[in-house]
Amino acid sequence: MRARSTKVTACVLRLYVAGNSPNSVRAVANATAICAGHPDARYKLEIVDLLKFPKRALADGVIVTPTLVRLRPLPVQRIVGNLSDTAGVLLALGDQ
Repeated sequence: MRARSTKVTACVLRLYVAGNSPNSVRAVANATAICAGHPDARYKLEIVDLLKFPKRALADGVIVTPTLVRLRPLPVQRIVGNLSDTAGVLLALGDQ
């Protein structure tokens, strides 16, 4: 009898920031803390600095920073702001 493999779907997040602006720095710190505080949720976080990669904003439809996008699981979810409301962020991400 073979053991059944349980595949845990990671929550794939992408945070768009604008350099070292105060809100961007806060959003990076808050997103990192949220991911580190929930290791069982298996968050994968990518940070995109739109000052370095401005075409990513156009390609991904981001017009305001900071913006956190949950790419997976679907549906895509967007959260705008510095992510200081941790409970609200987790609710929007579907991880109450």
